[in-house]
Amino acid sequence: MIRVVEKDGKIALPFSRGILTRSITSVGIDVDLAYAIAIEVQEELKKGGKTIVTKDEIRRLTYQKLIEKGFKEEARRYLFWRRFRKMKIPLIILLGGPTGVGKSTIATELAFRLGIRSVIGTDTIREVMRKIITPELLPTIHTSTFLAWKELKGTVEGSPIIAGFESQVSAVTVGINAVIQRARREGLNAIIEGIHVVPGFVDMKHEMTFMYMIVAKSREDLEARFYERTRYSKRSAEYYISHLDSIMEIQEYLIGKAREHNVPIIENIELESTIAKIMQDIMEKTLEIMKKKGLDMLEEP
Repeated sequence: MIRVVEKDGKIALPFSRGILTRSITSVGIDVDLAYAIAIEVQEELKKGGKTIVTKDEIRRLTYQKLIEKGFKEEARRYLFWRRFRKMKIPLIILLGGPTGVGKSTIATELAFRLGIRSVIGTDTIREVMRKIITPELLPTIHTSTFLAWKELKGTVEGSPIIAGFESQVSAVTVGINAVIQRARREGLNAIIEGIHVVPGFVDMKHEMTFMYMIVAKSREDLEARFYERTRYSKRSAEYYISHLDSIMEIQEYLIGKAREHNVPIIENIELESTIAKIMQDIMEKTLEIMKKKGLDMLEEP
């Protein structure tokens, strides 16, 4: 049996093809091919008579296998993410976007690939606030984002839908920023997703905080997503489709805010493509941040 140890030799766990496969698929390699590469790595270690190996040895061998098979860009990404994890850099990913666009699915997949355990939806934050704050005190958080305008009092300038939405966002952002501050204070990784993640409202001061605006390609695409969602959710597609005009207005508002604050806008057409764009953007920005600190995270092993 091959065991994997840290450099100090304190931890010795059995070599896992499954774990290595997940690491390889995280850079965009098909799962079947990734598993085949993991087997090759294991077999090469056995041929070398290895019974104890370090994570660095596995990383170097996997990197070489990817290069040999012509996956130069994937090898580059693999090297980066393995070193990123090793450095234990606290990472916060924020995913905004309109109702039904697929933010939760994206967040779950990102968490799996990056080994992030904490995924928080802003709907959960809002629900907690509803239990604490009465409708009389803050009525706009006690309804849907696209219906919050009905709870506004007095004269509203501009679109009432956006005014109501901003009122709810302002309240929920207090909770979002509290979660971010706690994650930073304790050095934790976190993904926060939800319609309340709005550029200009959420705290983005920390250099390792990344925000993305996830949007639907068209009205028809979003409508189809609501019907698709009914397969694994109790939420009625007809309810959301009846308010689709308001939801699309909020999407246009979110796109405008993203452009204003230079937040990447990603049309969620296909999950794998969306995940790849986010991970690539995080990698490139992190490389720049580390380069300014004199660190080269892509130096060949």
